[in-house]
Amino acid sequence: MSEYVLGIDQSTQGTKVILVNSNGELMDVISKNHRQIVTREGWVEHDPEEIYSNLLELINVMLLKYNSIKDDIKVVGLCNQRETVVAWNRNSGRPLFNAVVWQCGRAQKITDRIIENKLGDVIKRKTGVPVSPFYSAAKISWLIEYVDEIREKKDSNKICFSTVDTWLIFKLCGGNPKTDFSNAARTQLFNIHDLSWDQEICDIFNIPLNSLPEVFPSDSIFGYTDFEGMLTNKIPIHAVLGDSNGAMYAQECHNKGDVKATYGTGSSVMMNIANDPILSDEGIVTSLGWYTNNKPTYVFEGNINYAGAVTQWLVDKVKLLDNASDAGTIANNAKDISGLYLIPAFTGLGAPYWKNDARAMIYGMDRNTGYAEIIRASEECIAYQIHDIIKIMEMEISEPIRELRVDGAPTRDKFLMQFQSDILNSDVKTSKITELSGFGAALMAGVGSGVMDKSSTLNKKFSIVYTPGMDNETRLNKIKGWKVALNLLLQE
Repeated sequence: MSEYVLGIDQSTQGTKVILVNSNGELMDVISKNHRQIVTREGWVEHDPEEIYSNLLELINVMLLKYNSIKDDIKVVGLCNQRETVVAWNRNSGRPLFNAVVWQCGRAQKITDRIIENKLGDVIKRKTGVPVSPFYSAAKISWLIEYVDEIREKKDSNKICFSTVDTWLIFKLCGGNPKTDFSNAARTQLFNIHDLSWDQEICDIFNIPLNSLPEVFPSDSIFGYTDFEGMLTNKIPIHAVLGDSNGAMYAQECHNKGDVKATYGTGSSVMMNIANDPILSDEGIVTSLGWYTNNKPTYVFEGNINYAGAVTQWLVDKVKLLDNASDAGTIANNAKDISGLYLIPAFTGLGAPYWKNDARAMIYGMDRNTGYAEIIRASEECIAYQIHDIIKIMEMEISEPIRELRVDGAPTRDKFLMQFQSDILNSDVKTSKITELSGFGAALMAGVGSGVMDKSSTLNKKFSIVYTPGMDNETRLNKIKGWKVALNLLLQE
């Protein structure tokens, strides 16, 4: 008798539910977006109740579609958007405020204050990440400081501050609040050396340590659910991961030096650095990929703010494209103008540059520059940013990468993938499954529960392997020109 695994991917834009069989084969995926609530200040929020309602709706659709096998669904894996914060009543599950999304910079004054007080180094040393409003700690601190109901109850042991996974687990399973190591490590409250919440850092951010969830290995049983009566019997949630971590697990980056890039709105680049943390001062962070088999797997990570969002900007704002999917074809037919670069600092620059006040620019235009050439520059800037992150990772471990494994919708773009391979001078392997985050959580849950054998992996996952075809002189000149353009912003 066949058995099946449900994967849940609760991401920034929406929620996906996937169905995977015991051979590790993706059978179906359905999705639904939720609202992006943007305030007058430009702050970004989500409605947690809307997210939960959408999840139940998707589960219902999937179970109705596969009604004949629903009793053979044995386990669930969950991944989620990281750093996004929910403050909620730990008895009822009622959210006390909208979820504050990872992209939101409302806590900038709080992090500025911490840096001015010379506390940034101790936080970076313990957590592996620099003080930033984009991590959960500063967002929680903002909620405590500015939301009356939360400030008044913060010491009452009635509030839980958590990432989205914890809140969903509570809604589905009840019990005490729980999270996994990969999500905890992105809050900036978790000591990645001691593998525990850090009292000193909680005190710096004015956050009660007992308001945080309990941390468990990523392949633990986090609870049992029947999705509010949709299943005959309750089944375990047997894996929880951050979304980028789920994609890395699905890409089989299980050995030191393995590296993947997920191309989405932004891009997450991760490298496996094995079982001991290595701290970098070069613009990348150290975090936990997952914790399984009684040991942690650490990663280097660099996140860029604009990847696919650059192309979408050309569609929505500049009107140079009707569809983002057309970008690669147009770029491939554009002139290759030496010295033309687009720096996509629409909301500052993330890793490895870390300049929040930078603003976007197009540099090096001449009379031959038309819409096609601007589209080409917008494609190339994605690859340059990923190149810069990977080169730092290579330097930190003193060895070149063997290949780059990639996923996400933009990996269908042949021009972008070939340029990525050329500028890295490395093979780039694209996945047949473009959205791997939920798939990785499903695989971990399937293996952990025994539904899948450990060999149930993505052995057939690579659809195209791009190999570098650019000569060394051209590549080095292009990278040099990119650095010149970039430095105009970084030196301001």
